[in-house]
Amino acid sequence: MKIHFRAAKTQKAESALNDLVKKHGQCDESACDVIVVLGGDGTMLEALHAYDMSSKPVYGMNFGSVGFLMNPYKPDDLIQKIEKASKVAIHPLKMTATCANGKRHEAVAFNEVSILRETRQAARLKILVDGVVRIAELVCDGILLSTPAGSTAYNLSAHGPILPLSSNLLALTPISAFRPRRWGGALIPSNLKVRIEALDDDKRPISATADSNEFRDVVSIDIHQSDSLSKTLLFDPDHHLEERILKEQFLS
Repeated sequence: MKIHFRAAKTQKAESALNDLVKKHGQCDESACDVIVVLGGDGTMLEALHAYDMSSKPVYGMNFGSVGFLMNPYKPDDLIQKIEKASKVAIHPLKMTATCANGKRHEAVAFNEVSILRETRQAARLKILVDGVVRIAELVCDGILLSTPAGSTAYNLSAHGPILPLSSNLLALTPISAFRPRRWGGALIPSNLKVRIEALDDDKRPISATADSNEFRDVVSIDIHQSDSLSKTLLFDPDHHLEERILKEQFLS
């Protein structure tokens, strides 16, 4: 098996990288059978973006604090673990953000697209789903649209729902909503398009972030789940992502 290794810039991860390369070799990403990522969820997201046009499956080994998208670091029998791993296909969000100066930015998010206020004043947002206005004015610190794979990250911290991978849903979750005060968010079928428009953007500017790609002074954001882009993550059979997402819902 030809493996391409990628590691976080930490002493432990780089030390493990050296040991694994000595044992298995380091294959170029374009010619490998699998990509092995050493680090935490942040490192995994960086790898997914770095290899977003690659069809190679990705197997993560945890050297971070949470590692929800990673497997435990057990270097023995690595090839056998990869061969027995369960496959999970994830589809990212595609975002187009239009700035006040008319410039358009495109980015991909495997976890979420988040829209946040830039100043001390709350943002005023209009929410449209498939061209229909669902909220004419949302006053809040921000809002995010999360994939099922990302629903246990920022979305969960913002009190959004955890989504099973097979749900075909996206979570639209407000951040500190002031008006409508009791609006708790919505579940959006993954085939629908979401548009968020800034109201009073010159006084209340907002930013849009797709995973780690941030754009400021945004006036509109169009988001939809990509049908053409997907990544395959590999998980140990006893560490399957679907089971971890289900288990997370019963934790206090």
